[in-house]
Amino acid sequence: MAETAVRMEAGERTTTRPGFLSRIFLHNLPAKIAALPMVLTVLVVFVGCTIWTIYYSFTNSKLLPTGKFVGFDQYERLFATSRWNVSVWNLVAYGSMSLVFTLVIGFILAVLIDQKIRFESAFRTIMLYPFALSFIVTGLVWQWIMNPTLGLQGTLRNLGWENFTFDWIANPRMVLFALLIAGLWHGTGFCMVLMLAGLRGVDEEVWKAARVDGIPTWRTYVSIVLPMMRGVLITAIVIIGSGIVRLYDLVVALTNGGPGISSEVPAKYVFNYMFSGGNIGQGLAGATMMLLTVLIIMIPWAYLEFGGKGRRA
Repeated sequence: MAETAVRMEAGERTTTRPGFLSRIFLHNLPAKIAALPMVLTVLVVFVGCTIWTIYYSFTNSKLLPTGKFVGFDQYERLFATSRWNVSVWNLVAYGSMSLVFTLVIGFILAVLIDQKIRFESAFRTIMLYPFALSFIVTGLVWQWIMNPTLGLQGTLRNLGWENFTFDWIANPRMVLFALLIAGLWHGTGFCMVLMLAGLRGVDEEVWKAARVDGIPTWRTYVSIVLPMMRGVLITAIVIIGSGIVRLYDLVVALTNGGPGISSEVPAKYVFNYMFSGGNIGQGLAGATMMLLTVLIIMIPWAYLEFGGKGRRA
């Protein structure tokens, strides 16, 4: 009897298993077919090109990716190059300041507009308008403004302020702050809109309870509302961070990496070695290090964000 029951149970499993698999593959079949081109694009373009990049970064390829395998020689040369080390430091310094100031200024502007001010739509449009421009346009506009001869410095000196100095794009010690000003002008409005959407999503009962308890308005924003906007903050950090890592066109339009290499960034280093310097292996080594940096940041965040939810569930 026991053997018969085991055979019957095994037979049931073998008969129900195909039905289970068919339900998995046939469920929402039109949606899966529609998503197939995007899946293939991700596998071929993103995953395939990533593998291609990593592989040829271990070769001595010059003009064409046909070099022989040389191990970690390209990476040793990469970190022995002062230009690469300067570009990494510039990205870290610019990225840290840009991330902090964009979040802080964006949140403050969102709080001010959240006070139901007049002409709110006009203010939102004005603040968001720079984000509609490309970084090339933003860089050129600020290059004209900061030009020591034709820009703000030259204009004010012609008006009588002969000692006024604003030559940041020509000053190696101040050029990163010039990039920071242009970057903040470009991206703060978008961060403000994200923060404002998060503020408008807070339940009105929270404000009523805070007023009943006598909590100051600024304390309500900082201690109660801001932690409730965790999802909005993460979205803003991811968007701002992705823009920082791929920083290239703003630098090219505003300073072109100068003066000297004082405003060089990794993306420009990679581009110059691959397309101008004729050293594909060195450029791909730099691109691989940029990819590794992104993964080091994103994998722990994804684990804490999604893995923590799974453990709590």
